[in-house]
Amino acid sequence: MALKFITAEEAAMLINDDDNVGFSGFTHAGCPKIVPLELAKRAEAEHAKGNPFKIGMFTGASTGDNIDGALARAHAIKFRTPYQTNKDLRNAINNEEVKYFDLHLSTLAQDLRYGFYGPVDVAIIEASNVTEDGEIVPTCGVGISPTIARLAKIVIVELNNWHPKELRGMHDLLELSDPPFRKEIPVCFVRDRIGKDHIKVDPDKIVVVETNIPNDGGTFAPVDKVTSKIGRNVVKFLVNEMSLGHIPESFLPIQSGVGNIANAVLAAMGESKEIPDFEVYTEVIQDAVISLMESGRIKFASGGTLTVSNPCIERIYKNLDFFRERIIFRTAEISNNPEISRRLGIIAMNTALEADIFGNINSTHVMGSKIMNGIGGSGDFARSAYLSIFLTPSIAKDGKISAFVPMVSHQDHSEHSVKVIISEYGIADLRGKSPKDRAKVIIENCVHPEYRPLLREYLSNGVGGQTPANLYNAFAFHKAFMETGDMRDAKIGI
Repeated sequence: MALKFITAEEAAMLINDDDNVGFSGFTHAGCPKIVPLELAKRAEAEHAKGNPFKIGMFTGASTGDNIDGALARAHAIKFRTPYQTNKDLRNAINNEEVKYFDLHLSTLAQDLRYGFYGPVDVAIIEASNVTEDGEIVPTCGVGISPTIARLAKIVIVELNNWHPKELRGMHDLLELSDPPFRKEIPVCFVRDRIGKDHIKVDPDKIVVVETNIPNDGGTFAPVDKVTSKIGRNVVKFLVNEMSLGHIPESFLPIQSGVGNIANAVLAAMGESKEIPDFEVYTEVIQDAVISLMESGRIKFASGGTLTVSNPCIERIYKNLDFFRERIIFRTAEISNNPEISRRLGIIAMNTALEADIFGNINSTHVMGSKIMNGIGGSGDFARSAYLSIFLTPSIAKDGKISAFVPMVSHQDHSEHSVKVIISEYGIADLRGKSPKDRAKVIIENCVHPEYRPLLREYLSNGVGGQTPANLYNAFAFHKAFMETGDMRDAKIGI
């Protein structure tokens, strides 16, 4: 049967107030771009008439501004999960306009299948190709696409001709069976393929909107003095682990978080002559991965998304034959799956917003209450990794904020999941150490020198026990910042 082509405005009219809508993609990559804008316009028009119009939103991770930003500004979001990075949406969440629940990225697809969050009424999926018999080929980001396409009553395909149809063959798409029928995931090596190169959907559910819109992939800040030092400290640690025989000479797969620190660390690894060529098993493939792949330092990358700058993705698309042999795009429940992380022995490196001296990590909340982005995939990898490393600059806001505090204001990763913390000052190897010993190594190796005396004083005033916390002063740093705008003004004492 022939596919049904409609306009973006007509597609938006298929979505009703209180519907739950699933979106393809993972970060801005692979996200639909034009139908969400028309949906935001529709919400504004309905609101002008005095009618309610809000939707529930399921996504693979964060999205582009055309989704999270436009719909937040149109006051069109009822609830949102699992991860976001948009300023306008963040403000709406923190102002309690949008109900947001943070979630490990690997779990959303299965939670939708289990029915925990209600139905998926409509799926909107960006595709590089779609066939008349219902085979949808995603673009450069997958997320939860196979699950929402199967569950949804209507599947709106944004056929984006900016992406080449030759992307087919780079995807490896598998939906897991639900308990009690789930079997092991047969990924034993980074480059193993276990699924299909397309999403199969009943063609009767599909409507198609044609677009030709580039990704909104910006560039990350260049490596600076601080991130460069963090990268060198990571290399120092990994090389020492190899010398001790903890990491095999062939090395282990790398998972790296998103952002400037991750790019700086990968760049430092690529420059090191002591680290062999390596593979990547991660969620987000960034510019640094592509550069190292072109130079031969990264042999293969498995990920959920190609979150790169537009100049970088254009470079990839011009040389698809080269990259087709070196990149796989997977669903989030496979790219982030803890079973696979533990089997492959992944070295996981993620960024901390805040750490305390006992090794607990806050990845998500500013001053304990304001959401920044969300936990993302860090939890998926941290607990199951061969080595779980958290990275952070020691200070922020010209030293007024210390990334290391007596007690984190919000805990995302407990001391039990954190093996190593690295800042620009050094390395805290927490393995096998008691809480007090962890505190000493974090203070002396990772904390900014201006904050070390305060944290030593806090530790010395601890009330004893297994973890010498002092609840009277546990949030002294945060209290000082709220009162004076500078954590260095903290008063530590009984």
